[in-house]
Amino acid sequence: MKEPAVSADPTQVLAFETDCHIFDGCGFPAPGLHSFLFEPILGDGDSNVYFNKTMLLALLGSIIIVGFFWSAFRKPKVVPGKLQLVAEAGYDFIRRGVVYETIGKKEGEKYVPLIVSLFFFIWMMNLWSIVPVAQFPVTAIIAYPAVLAVIVYILWVSLTFKRHGFVGFFKNVTGYDKSLGAVLPLAMVIEFFSNLLVRPFTHAVRLFANMFAGHTLLLLFTIASWYLLNGVGIAYAGVSFIMTIVMTAFELFIQALQAYVFVLLTCTYIQGALAEHH
Repeated sequence: MKEPAVSADPTQVLAFETDCHIFDGCGFPAPGLHSFLFEPILGDGDSNVYFNKTMLLALLGSIIIVGFFWSAFRKPKVVPGKLQLVAEAGYDFIRRGVVYETIGKKEGEKYVPLIVSLFFFIWMMNLWSIVPVAQFPVTAIIAYPAVLAVIVYILWVSLTFKRHGFVGFFKNVTGYDKSLGAVLPLAMVIEFFSNLLVRPFTHAVRLFANMFAGHTLLLLFTIASWYLLNGVGIAYAGVSFIMTIVMTAFELFIQALQAYVFVLLTCTYIQGALAEHH
């Protein structure tokens, strides 16, 4: 029986037999954690330099986003061209539909560049999942959503301190409300841990988990389409291929939705930091 070819180095991507099909006496090469590990393009684990595929995609994605908006707005026109029109529509959607609706126009205007940057960066990192050759969502690596969540967390904490001072910050993060009576101490403890520990964790994991699961499903149906391509299994391969297309379309929706949810929560946190505590 054929077995998947396994690299001796566990940090490398595990390969599988490309000529392995059902009824050939080989097992199904199911995707797993090894599908999220990549060999370094530059350097290695023992050197100070380490650069792999996800880092390359993050860098390319950043260049694409910056290049797109720079090209669209470097010579803005009163009657916008196609590129400027698309860029303005995206920018205005986040500004009015997310920032203004959550924080308000007066308070929110200064945060528009940050929120727009977060949205399009996350969306681009998610989109790599369906781009040929790349075919991997950068945000499926927990480090990237975690860093973005930490940036938002630091902003939220600093804004709360700046607006309310230490006492106001304490009341804000503990949900202090005298009307709660005897349950106030318990409620304050729960709110404290929820805001300072659980909030940044769930903010990062929500994005990571959705992209991780989505990529795993796409891999599962893609590999299954190839694996079943033999004998009577061809009929099942066709069904699996259709599911691959359906899941790709669904993933497109999820990619945009998760970027939207991330920035919407960011605006909610900022609004909470700026709101007066009663």
